[in-house]
Amino acid sequence: MDIEILYQDDVMLAVNKPAGMLSVPGKNPDDGLSLIDHLKPKHPDARIVHRLDMATSGVMVVANGTPSLRVLGKQFEERTTSKTYIARVWGQVQSDAGLIDEPLICDYPNRPLQKICYEHGKPSQTHWRVMERRTDSTILELKPITGRSHQLRVHCQFMGHPIIGDNFYASGNALAASDRLELYAHQLTVHHPVTNRPMTFTAPCVYVRA
Repeated sequence: MDIEILYQDDVMLAVNKPAGMLSVPGKNPDDGLSLIDHLKPKHPDARIVHRLDMATSGVMVVANGTPSLRVLGKQFEERTTSKTYIARVWGQVQSDAGLIDEPLICDYPNRPLQKICYEHGKPSQTHWRVMERRTDSTILELKPITGRSHQLRVHCQFMGHPIIGDNFYASGNALAASDRLELYAHQLTVHHPVTNRPMTFTAPCVYVRA
């Protein structure tokens, strides 16, 4: 599979990860080749800086070499990046915008699921706003402050509006309404690992699906 390259230079790449593809190799051979497996033949020094869920598509930055991996990785650790996701969620969200501030922890008996836990959960915040309302769904722009595993999926479920097609946190009509998770990593801003210039990358988003 040819991965869409949104940007590349000597020290980094920005790519559009397809839905259904792992970011890094998994334990199950049935999962197929990961993003990094597909990139390595043409970009042998490629290093994964951050990850997207297998079911999520969209923009990722990839370091080309260890020095840029350190610089880019530190940006994600220190939350100096800016990430924008688009999601189609089930039902009509009544408010126009808001902040979800609900701590998350791994639901160990049901891994890899995550859950809200006020006693042991890690702080997790997501800004959201309505982009479009449809008959049975709403298009949301999601801007996570933190980057917890499954954060956007659990936070949308907490709102009472699970992401359509989410086989972990949706059920019934919300699950059946799409053959894929309707979550898209739409835009990502990082600072170039050499010039420190802010760079914004945008992946095409197909959230306009009926």
